Amino acid sequence: MTLISTDTAAPTPATAVDMSVDLAGRRLPSPMMTASGCAANGRELGRFFDVAELGAFVTKSVMADPRSGRGTPRMAETPSGMLNSIGLQGPGISSFVENDLAWLKRSGARTLVSIAGNTSGEFADVAATLRASDAFDSVVGVEVNISCPNVANRGLVFACDPLASAKVIALVREQLPRDVPVFAKLTPDVTDIVTVAQSCVKAGADGLTMINTLLGMVIDTDLLRPQVAGVTGGLSGPAVRPVAVRAVWQTRAAMLEGRLPFVPIIGVGGVRTGRDALELVAAGASAVQVGTATFNDPSAPVRVGRELAGLLQDKGFARLADVVGIAHERLARA
Repeated sequence: MTLISTDTAAPTPATAVDMSVDLAGRRLPSPMMTASGCAANGRELGRFFDVAELGAFVTKSVMADPRSGRGTPRMAETPSGMLNSIGLQGPGISSFVENDLAWLKRSGARTLVSIAGNTSGEFADVAATLRASDAFDSVVGVEVNISCPNVANRGLVFACDPLASAKVIALVREQLPRDVPVFAKLTPDVTDIVTVAQSCVKAGADGLTMINTLLGMVIDTDLLRPQVAGVTGGLSGPAVRPVAVRAVWQTRAAMLEGRLPFVPIIGVGGVRTGRDALELVAAGASAVQVGTATFNDPSAPVRVGRELAGLLQDKGFARLADVVGIAHERLARA
């Protein structure tokens, strides 16, 4: 199988820092990605910057069949964040690969495809259809969304159960070539996120994405009823960043302690600036996704990357890789 080139790009003129990352064998020129669900499937953000500038473009989670999503209203502002109750609206995998994935390939994007399903078998079916598509050679990985909190049935959050998580990951892994990494996207709405991470890695996950949104709710104090039609939704934005940093920290610590094999972590949650991204990297993330910030600044994913590179240069680092998990080392020496 011929894969799209993922060779390390030269450092940007603004910095001499090597920002390339190795994600489970895939070399990307940048750690920066979009976050699933916040940038649709590329065309929208493509009006503001070249999506090929990113390390990878992460698609909105796609399911087997077309899905209209939940009723309106679907969104509500919260202090330092937002609540969304979209409900995994999408075109279905067949239309996605024919239109959206094909467009991303033509644009030169390295694509991390986010998939979802109502059952573990549906996840596998989506992965099989993706593999059979003509544009599959542009896919640098598959992100398995086992943790979306804004679906109608809370029981669909597979990532709340280590065994259910492992089953989904194992079935998806079987459908994909070994050189296409699988990332399990985890929820923070669990007692012990490391236990779920262990199950996913044991089942075949090559990496982890953390975190998904937190389950939240907003009451309309004028009408005295839930503000979004779906009652609950996913909380995102700056308010959740400390939770994301904690989850990445705990998982990286488990790797350092030998309780979990070393796999790359993609950090996501409330990133607006290069400093926000640096927190996640220092905690143990090899790559960073930017989501909610794109709603008021569509260029945020590339801007944050430039800011992160500038910060690393100012601090005297030559490579992003030297900073991944550095907070653990410095705590040990303190």
